[in-house]
Amino acid sequence: MKNICCIGAGYVGGPTCAVIAYKCPNIKVTIVDINQGRIDLWNSDELPIYEPGLDEIVKQCRGKNLFFSADVDKHINEADLIFVSVNTPTKKAGIGAGFAADLAYVEAATRRIAGVARSSKIVVEKSTVPCRTAESMRVILEANSRDGIRFDILSNPEFLAEGTAIDDLLRPDRVLIGSLQTPEGIAAQKKLASVYANWVPASKIITMNLWSSELSKLAANALLAQRISSVNALSAICEATGADVDEVAYACGLDSRIGPKFLKASVGFGGSCFQKDILNLVYLSESLHLPEVAAYWQQVVTMNEYQKRRFAEAIVKRLFNTITGKKIALFGFAFKKNTGDTRESAAIALAKYFVRESAYVRIFDPKVLDEQIEMDLTEKDVCTVEEYKKRVEIFRDPYMCAEQVDAVVICTEWDMFKTLDYKRIYDGMKKPACIFDGRLILDHKKLRDIGFVVEVIGKKVME
Repeated sequence: MKNICCIGAGYVGGPTCAVIAYKCPNIKVTIVDINQGRIDLWNSDELPIYEPGLDEIVKQCRGKNLFFSADVDKHINEADLIFVSVNTPTKKAGIGAGFAADLAYVEAATRRIAGVARSSKIVVEKSTVPCRTAESMRVILEANSRDGIRFDILSNPEFLAEGTAIDDLLRPDRVLIGSLQTPEGIAAQKKLASVYANWVPASKIITMNLWSSELSKLAANALLAQRISSVNALSAICEATGADVDEVAYACGLDSRIGPKFLKASVGFGGSCFQKDILNLVYLSESLHLPEVAAYWQQVVTMNEYQKRRFAEAIVKRLFNTITGKKIALFGFAFKKNTGDTRESAAIALAKYFVRESAYVRIFDPKVLDEQIEMDLTEKDVCTVEEYKKRVEIFRDPYMCAEQVDAVVICTEWDMFKTLDYKRIYDGMKKPACIFDGRLILDHKKLRDIGFVVEVIGKKVME
């Protein structure tokens, strides 16, 4: 294995192949994308993605054995192995709209490989895709193959958590490689396994059939999201009964059969994968005539939307049942800390709700770009451009963001929010000064001692 090409310079392809280049100095790794602007950013001092540790790895390897290019065809031809790591958003129209993954980019990448390849290739499905997508890719490649050219399809799903992606790549829990159970498929599987073997212990490189590998990715994300929705459902009971959701989650997490991870109540999960993958499972279940299974997984998403709506309604209720003309500061816009990714962020849903209630929304996030916030909030069914310009303001300083607001809402669990000078924030706010902790990260007793009215998910309101 001498040359690897990755089609797609996004959140998965960029970090994954940067780490492969870092750990495999004898392999030339080229990440290609049709978006020249994105490639230019990867070749600049300001990478298009914020991920702890990524900057150092890219700058150490770039120009040596790691390259970024918009010349897609050239690098497809040179490669021995090609990762397909393109976007697979939820369909917005047509059959399966709102549930099924839109595989247009995967198909386009596959057709491009088939059309320009002049030698045999191993094609690796890296994007998160529905089960049996590899079959469609195989049919396209074989229908367009020429004499002497062979295509082998592998599934190698990513299990990266944004904010810890580099550590997840350097020290993975497992690496899955799925293949057709043919001699040629198994041989291709071993070649990819040999790449990961440069730094991943053999016991963590798991080989399996193609369809199991595809489904494992969807299943893993669905199970993690299910845990979040479960503890969020319990948070509503805690608020009504006087129980403390942190204490309940801690007690449950001590059970070795359950464990403590993903049992933190919050305003709701976000990100590019959880909701999309669950909706894929829902659509897959319905297409397989399994309505009860579909309904089960749908409820995980329903609970997540309910949690965001419940939190927003609690804020309005606390602010005397109206927020018309009031100023609300959102601390955090990324869907989680240590990333600039805003996809499916709870902050988007809250901002939309507040704008529709005629409030003025102020936003501070230490990493999300102003242009990204504007793009997210001017999407169809969120805000109009006119509403955005009139009612939304972005700040680069949290204290200025909170000046003369009626409420501060913690939307993202950035560590910096734990150490802000909340006495200074309190002094600058309208009174009564309200703070709503949607991530359970603040010292609530200290805030009440300062004078704040504090509301927290999963804990009974103290009057």
